Amino acid sequence: MLDRPHAHTRARGGTTLATIAASAGVSVATVSKVVNGRDDVSAQTRAVVEELLAQHDYSPPSARRASTVTSTVEFLIDGDFSSYATAIVDGVVEAARDADAAVVVGLLRDQRGGHYAAPPRSWARSLAAAGRTGVIVVTGELTGAHVDALAGVGIPLVVIDPLNLPRREVTSVGSTNFTGGMSATNHLIAQGHRRIAYAGGPPGSQCNQARLHGYRAALESAGLEARPEFILNEDFQYDAGRRLGARLLAAPDRPTAVVGGCDSIALGIMEAARCEGLRIPDDLSVTGVDDIEQASMAAPPLTTVRQPLREMGRVALRTVLRMAGGEQLDSHHVELATELVVRGSTAPPR
Repeated sequence: MLDRPHAHTRARGGTTLATIAASAGVSVATVSKVVNGRDDVSAQTRAVVEELLAQHDYSPPSARRASTVTSTVEFLIDGDFSSYATAIVDGVVEAARDADAAVVVGLLRDQRGGHYAAPPRSWARSLAAAGRTGVIVVTGELTGAHVDALAGVGIPLVVIDPLNLPRREVTSVGSTNFTGGMSATNHLIAQGHRRIAYAGGPPGSQCNQARLHGYRAALESAGLEARPEFILNEDFQYDAGRRLGARLLAAPDRPTAVVGGCDSIALGIMEAARCEGLRIPDDLSVTGVDDIEQASMAAPPLTTVRQPLREMGRVALRTVLRMAGGEQLDSHHVELATELVVRGSTAPPR
């Protein structure tokens, strides 16, 4: 069968085969033969045409059709599009590229009022109508109605670092938060601190609770009291860290160290200390959790518990695709290892 060249077939940049043919000084038919891998073109002509095709980033329609994605996953952020969420998105997108899948990023709730964008059933039906293969929610505060609605339309769900899990069977990906809270507190105890506070996120958040339990366990093992006035919880935000830090530092017997429930909180505490004329770590040691980009750029750099955020995103994407393919999971809950990264925000108390 003869190839039928289309003179106006366009390259990705908008260049037509006719333009390439004119630049090479050959016919459109000759360019089409090169594109289709025909061998009845001289080596010299083929080299010229291939160079021009490469310059214009041209790929034939058949190749473009072959590279179309096979799955589309909805990735929803419940909260601000922070450095934490961005790192997870990087992992999700990287894994999606390897799996020939696409990712659509959106918000679970209307950030202006904190309301869900649509009733659960309508929301799930719209995702099904859009052909979504699965849904990934990061730090999501989902309701049982949302979980049931997705199950009703056959869309699998994976939650990363969940604030709550309305159903035990909901698949989640997180890290060893208990170990992280314990390792940060043990680090401060080993440096000689005895008045150690905890400033965390939402009290009902599962990851925050696990970090707080790790903090309490480390104090108990060292024979230290977990003082109620030294345990404050609000939100995983920088401004919350400033407020919590101001409250802790206003105490007559203020702490010499604070375990932050996340890096944003920890950075806010450091700013609160600066506003009080205190120096980090001379007057106050601070630790965080996550190891977002700003942690290493802080002054001084923040000691933190590193969560493998990109790997968490990769695991979540691979898991939701496995579920969509009908695979049975060995476990509904995956925890990846954390690691304490010691930097300049911690030192022995003066």
